Amino acid sequence: MLDHRPKMFEEASKTHTSKNLFVIILSFAAVLIIILVLESIVPGIVTTKPMLEEMQKQGYLDGTQKLSLKDSIAIATKVSAIPKVMIPSLLSTIFGTVTALFYCRFIEMRPVRSMGARKRKLIPHYMLGLAIGIALMTAITLLSVAFGANSISVCSGVNYKIIALFFIGFFVQGMSEEFIFRGYFMTSIGGSGQHTLVAVGISAVGFALAHAANPGFGPVPFINLTLFGVFAALYMILFDDIWGVCAIHSIWNFTQGNFYGISVSGTGDTESVLKTTAVSSKDFLTGGKFGIEGSIFTTVVLVIGTGILIYFLSHKKPQNAA
Repeated sequence: MLDHRPKMFEEASKTHTSKNLFVIILSFAAVLIIILVLESIVPGIVTTKPMLEEMQKQGYLDGTQKLSLKDSIAIATKVSAIPKVMIPSLLSTIFGTVTALFYCRFIEMRPVRSMGARKRKLIPHYMLGLAIGIALMTAITLLSVAFGANSISVCSGVNYKIIALFFIGFFVQGMSEEFIFRGYFMTSIGGSGQHTLVAVGISAVGFALAHAANPGFGPVPFINLTLFGVFAALYMILFDDIWGVCAIHSIWNFTQGNFYGISVSGTGDTESVLKTTAVSSKDFLTGGKFGIEGSIFTTVVLVIGTGILIYFLSHKKPQNAA
């Protein structure tokens, strides 16, 4: 299926750092910690006041209520979904893109095109990614409705200015995660001489584990996030650039959260055009607190999508024969 090495892996092999897989994973973990610290600065500032206000309202600051870890997580989830908190948080993920680019260019000293950042066909690949991302999330949501797991209603008094800001925020956030996990991590592993499937698998699992602290995370969300990581990696390899998966990731989250009104990876509900409400009490159908990304319908759609990509990759000519 993937016997040929993607061109970006060959370009990434020109790294000036270690090609030992263990060292690459440790280096990535260190860079990811730096990214998380940088990305937490703005959210930490904008979250403090609403967190204190919510804690005061629920009686945790005056001693009438005892604050547990579960309560803290519930308050944080509620506050993080407030637009004035969530939008700056999404925009702050630009530090992830910048840090990944900086590390690959100036530490590994390899060209940014080895991360899939190519000018060629940027716009058409991005537009195609938007269409595919919308189609994937729509298929997942409509399947859940068709099988009686969820229902959909139209929201009234929608603030479209806020929704436009969310679109910009998810544009930045989706791009950031792709540059970190596919543009940097996957290509670093692939450039070290590891088989393509090793690079795809390790980066996909790393992507899934990065969401482990999200509310509602469990076995099904882990499987689905890993499947999304595999899908995104194979899509990136098929098109030999990162722009399509950046678009898919961004519009997947935006469509899920701000069009269909579903919690994105357990981050809570926010402004949306429609509202998707759980009808079934079974988490494997609805996704539970994690949102629809934790449902079996996401599993089905991603397995089908990945199968289609495998078919096209199996019929793709090797780079040296193109």
